[in-house]
Amino acid sequence: MNWILLVIAGLFEVAFAACLGKAKGASGVEATYWYLGFLICLGISMLLLVKVTQQLPIGTAYAVWTGIGAVGTVLIGIVIFKEPATFWRLFFISTLIASIIGLKVVSH
Repeated sequence: MNWILLVIAGLFEVAFAACLGKAKGASGVEATYWYLGFLICLGISMLLLVKVTQQLPIGTAYAVWTGIGAVGTVLIGIVIFKEPATFWRLFFISTLIASIIGLKVVSH
């Protein structure tokens, strides 16, 4: 169950990064809503991370959480914000995914 919560926490990290990106391009009330979404997603992500670190090793949990956030944020950048999807970006994202899976496999 903790691993599922950790993945959800990582997805909320992706969501708060996406909210920041959308807020950057917005103004007025729309920007306020995106910043509010950022704060809500940030809070949920952090609370879930705190919860899972009570059972999982902090180093592993934090690395997986940031890895999910990094991979997800790059993919959101490519799909939503039209950032370049170069060979090297995709290659290194793939190695990051493999590292996250490796940490899960070797954790107790």
